[in-house]
Amino acid sequence: MAKKIQKKLPRRKEEFTYHGFKLDELRAMSLQDLIPHMPSSIRRKVLRGWTIGEEKFLSDLKNQESRIRTHQRDMIILPEMIGREFEIHNGKDFVRVEIQPEAVFHYLGEFAPTRRKVSHGSAGIGATRSSKFVPLK
Repeated sequence: MAKKIQKKLPRRKEEFTYHGFKLDELRAMSLQDLIPHMPSSIRRKVLRGWTIGEEKFLSDLKNQESRIRTHQRDMIILPEMIGREFEIHNGKDFVRVEIQPEAVFHYLGEFAPTRRKVSHGSAGIGATRSSKFVPLK
């Protein structure tokens, strides 16, 4: 019996669509027209209204600031943000993120992780009973 070899498919070069709408159509829609197409948690956040920090962020976005640095990790990525570059605070420093079309209706904080992967070294002398017999070469 011959084994099937699965090839890694190349990334699709089709135009991005979200619920059947192309990116240009999403950008042309008003916020009220976008609301029915948003996921439920995002929709509830938008219907509740923007906070003061989120309003400032949106005004900076509309004023075409060249580089926007923000602490607003809970800001929703709207279609007008696609292709822009932001610096998002992760608790220690700012992480530069370029927004891709697949990130529509996600949060900015998802793309600036706050925790790093931990890689431990070997145990030192006295760390455990078993490390008591480690040679000291």
